[in-house]
Amino acid sequence: MRTKMHVYTNVFGIVVPSYGLMIATGVVLANLVGMLVLKHEHLDFNDFMILESYCILGAFLGAKILYLAVSYKYIDWSRILDYNYLNDLMLGGFVFYGGLTGGMLFVFFAGRFHKIKTAQYLRSFIFLIPFIHCFGRIGCFMAGCCYGVPYQGVGAVVFPEGSYAPPGEGLFPVQLIEAICLMIIAITVLVLRVARRYEYTVEMYLFMYGIVRFILEYYRYDDIRGEIANLSTSQWISVIMIAIAVVGFSFSKKNPKGQCH
Repeated sequence: MRTKMHVYTNVFGIVVPSYGLMIATGVVLANLVGMLVLKHEHLDFNDFMILESYCILGAFLGAKILYLAVSYKYIDWSRILDYNYLNDLMLGGFVFYGGLTGGMLFVFFAGRFHKIKTAQYLRSFIFLIPFIHCFGRIGCFMAGCCYGVPYQGVGAVVFPEGSYAPPGEGLFPVQLIEAICLMIIAITVLVLRVARRYEYTVEMYLFMYGIVRFILEYYRYDDIRGEIANLSTSQWISVIMIAIAVVGFSFSKKNPKGQCH
């Protein structure tokens, strides 16, 4: 199908990047849901906001650092002191796994620094990550970034001139497929936690998304992927995530508290 993309969106006369708008939308909606969970879990609002603030900062820095690491070959280092070039480089290009790693590290740091029981909040609110990530992938679709492989089957999309994807060519809608998977993961983890008091929600998220991302990487077609031994950088990180989750699940067999009840 031929799809009209909106790299930029006009909001009350202000032109904003669609990707950023979708991320902001995801954050707002996630916080509304988060407030309901916060009340249900009887957790502290101030501690939640502190951890979220640190997480957002760490996610931004981590996503940018990993992007620079995997795309260093494509960066014109001779122009790195050029303000316009550096500004464009800093504003565009983020890698989710770098954001996930940075966000987690900053959350643990915040927990230690502010004396907050971080693990309890992570178990209750880990679903917010795939929830917001879902909106981010919709933003990717609107901008045409993180596009899929050439494809002419059911659901193929054709991006126009002005998007980041190759224009006029049928592509696999990998961004939308991932967005759907992410929302399914978010809902699954949320239900497990709220309805069944499941303790291993973090491991469940890592396991489910690790598998989804590993598979979908084969359907990505954008140039800057990073590759080691025929696997992309994200696939290697997915393998690590799955391994961490499996180790975590193994403890649940020894700890009945981790089982659903």
